[in-house]
Amino acid sequence: MNLCDYNEIRGLLTRHGFRFSKSMGQNFLIDPAVPMRIAEASGADESCGVLEIGPGIGPLTAELARRAARVSAVELDKSLYPVLAETMADYPNVEIVPGDAMKLDLAALAAEKFPGLTPMVCANLPYNITTPILTKLAETPCFRSVTVMIQKEVAQRVCAAPGSPDCGAFSLLMQYRMETELLFEVPRECFLPSPKVTSAVIRCTRRERPPVEVEDEEFFFRCIRGGFLLRRKTLLNSLSAAFPRLEKDAIRAAIAACGLPETVRGERLGLAEFTELARRLR
Repeated sequence: MNLCDYNEIRGLLTRHGFRFSKSMGQNFLIDPAVPMRIAEASGADESCGVLEIGPGIGPLTAELARRAARVSAVELDKSLYPVLAETMADYPNVEIVPGDAMKLDLAALAAEKFPGLTPMVCANLPYNITTPILTKLAETPCFRSVTVMIQKEVAQRVCAAPGSPDCGAFSLLMQYRMETELLFEVPRECFLPSPKVTSAVIRCTRRERPPVEVEDEEFFFRCIRGGFLLRRKTLLNSLSAAFPRLEKDAIRAAIAACGLPETVRGERLGLAEFTELARRLR
């Protein structure tokens, strides 16, 4: 079965009485080159166990199964279980895991499903959970890499360089743990139904250690979020709003001690600058 053929997809879904759910962000690929490119970009091979989130009807799942030792695909929509039972019947190394990826203990799942294998993530992520699931994956150290298709806008944010218009707190928090790379775009016409946005594929590779050494990670992350709290305001005003118990003059002094002008905005700072700022604010 060609899982990217429009007519075969329609017949498959009709046969199982499936209806698309907007709330779950369901858009199925109809260009066979795309899942092949995503799976290839993931670097999956026989030494790997791949976690997939939101397999849909399984076109990417099948490509991963041809490469990896094991594939565990987490699916929330119960109406897709009989569909996947049919489409994945020829792949004994694929297991469909019922559940919500946002609620599952992914580290425990990887340890259970991939003993002796290198865990990685490869998925066409549901658009409605993109940011929280990427954050969760970045904070789950067992995954060597995360290769996912997401909204182009979010992909640009994840990979944005400090000082660029797309750079924000989410960019820096991801780049603290992962090396990020935007690989290629995927047009709307490659999906059924066609989404309202262009998609893009990114690869995030786990860093052996963060690029900066921080004294207190929780406070460091709080400083980064605080620096972007008031996006159009200066760093001084943004941090004053984020740390209401700190005197504004103390924040001003910390910014000056970092060699930064008082008028600087948070988006001009990279991880190194926020590291020094956090140290002085503490």
